[in-house]
Amino acid sequence: MADSLMYQEDNFIVLETNETEKFLTAPELLEKLEGILQQIKSEDLPAELKKFDSIQAQAKHLLDTSCELDLGPDQYLQWYAVRLEK
Repeated sequence: MADSLMYQEDNFIVLETNETEKFLTAPELLEKLEGILQQIKSEDLPAELKKFDSIQAQAKHLLDTSCELDLGPDQYLQWYAVRLEK
């Protein structure tokens, strides 16, 4: 049986344009995603996010189902779950 620790996503490494890599907790990453989503015009949102009523729900969906957000040409935001202890 697989160890449940393998499926925990408590910490993430975040890569974004012109920034050094950062380690964020899940709540910190949610806050970051919410801030970015607030700055994106609703017509520029990916179609899968338009069905959600709130920015919080959009951010949670991204965290649960994706590992990147398209921010336009030459811009990127990517996140990957990492385990910091063995």
